Amino acid sequence: MGCLLNERICALFRSNWQHTLTYWSVFFSFGLCVAFLGPTILDLRCQTQSTLQEITLVFFSQQFFLFIGSTIGGFFSKTLVSSLSALAVSSLTISVVFAVIPLCHKLLLLAFALAVSGLAMGIIDTISNLQLVKIYQKDSTVFLQALHFFVGLGALVSPLIADPFLSETSCVIGNSSTNATSLRHLRNKLAGRHVHNVSSVHLHTDGEVVTNVSYAFWIMAVINLPVPIAILILMYRERLFVCGSDPSRRLLDGDVLAMKTWGTTGLTEDAGHQKETSRSHVGLFGCCLLGNAHSFLLSFFGIYILGGLVLFFSDGIVGSYTGFVYTYAVAPPMNLPHKTAGYLTCVFWAAITAGRLSAIPLSYRFKPVRLLSVSQVGVIVTLLLLLIFSNSSVFLFIGTCCLGLFISSIFPCTLAFTEDILEYQGCATTVMVTSAGMGEMLLQVLVGLVMHNQGSFSFLLCGMIFGCLGFAFFVLLFFVQQSHKNLMEGAFSFFW
Repeated sequence: MGCLLNERICALFRSNWQHTLTYWSVFFSFGLCVAFLGPTILDLRCQTQSTLQEITLVFFSQQFFLFIGSTIGGFFSKTLVSSLSALAVSSLTISVVFAVIPLCHKLLLLAFALAVSGLAMGIIDTISNLQLVKIYQKDSTVFLQALHFFVGLGALVSPLIADPFLSETSCVIGNSSTNATSLRHLRNKLAGRHVHNVSSVHLHTDGEVVTNVSYAFWIMAVINLPVPIAILILMYRERLFVCGSDPSRRLLDGDVLAMKTWGTTGLTEDAGHQKETSRSHVGLFGCCLLGNAHSFLLSFFGIYILGGLVLFFSDGIVGSYTGFVYTYAVAPPMNLPHKTAGYLTCVFWAAITAGRLSAIPLSYRFKPVRLLSVSQVGVIVTLLLLLIFSNSSVFLFIGTCCLGLFISSIFPCTLAFTEDILEYQGCATTVMVTSAGMGEMLLQVLVGLVMHNQGSFSFLLCGMIFGCLGFAFFVLLFFVQQSHKNLMEGAFSFFW
């Protein structure tokens, strides 16, 4: 059985390898944008000659427009040409933004540039996930795990590129200079997206700007440039340019993809056509045929809502943990050295990247619901142990690593599980991606406010609450899925 599964997945990959590699590379662009802002924010402050309070507004600018981009990304997924065109424009936009950032000497210009990059990131997030789900359907978990691995890879590469060009001393030279220790301390804080309690350190806004961070952005622009080129090559090979293609050509629909898959597993086209016919009739007349249409609609929309809530809280944990683990580590009772605490965010992202890489072979053997169950329980147990051993700096690093490993596969598994319930129509992907972006944006703000008012210990307590809520909504999603499945089987049996 395992050999047959591997053969089918390999056959599917061989049929769609160029599309798949293109979407993976686009997500590498997404990863580059995720992590570059934290390490470079102080140099950007110097470049725009703004205060720390003003420059941290660009975080919200990027996150808010990422949410907007995730929402509108689904509108570009109706046809293959519109999807690939949107991806090409978005990935090229990221390179242009990287190249333009060194020229933004006004704060509003920088905020606008980052808003544009956030919009491009959101479109990339929705379309790439949606395309892979449409192509691989029941086997999409494996390829979604690999897709999200490239986010972590880009997030690891970006700070490494920026590090050699960061200023160690005040990059705005005034009448007196801020010492290097203070600047490194602030950079570590901001690398963890900490935006509170930094106003006590004075940094000059007027004077001569001395920074080399422009080279880092230009290097990232060049590194990202092959991505839109690869998309254009794919469009050319697929004959999607206006001069030699039918602009109305749609994405590979479920029937075509299913027939490809059935061909590799030995099912006949007639069987596939019969199954597709039954689906279309139920899709058109399902509400009329069902004896309890109200229950059917409740379960249908319940899956959307519960799946979105699972990702709302899981991505909220990722955003809040990367945002405030540094703050928690340097505050009492931990009192870790600032340099040591600065490694926690890197450890977390490295664990997420490793977790997604290791989840690729696991997805061959286990269904998404089983991987989700292990991941959700692992997140809760890890957060509980972090609370119990809240005075141990060693376990903070161990727990950070374990949390990254467990939470890494929740997004791709939830997406695959939800689309599997809804027969891979692609509708759930936009809802899932948008919910995840909203959770990362809102819960990060909420944790910051709670920590500011209640102290650093509330950081872990908030994480535990979010983890329990995510697990509770996952359990509800599982039971609603069972109910929805029974209703669908009743609809098919009634029709036939």
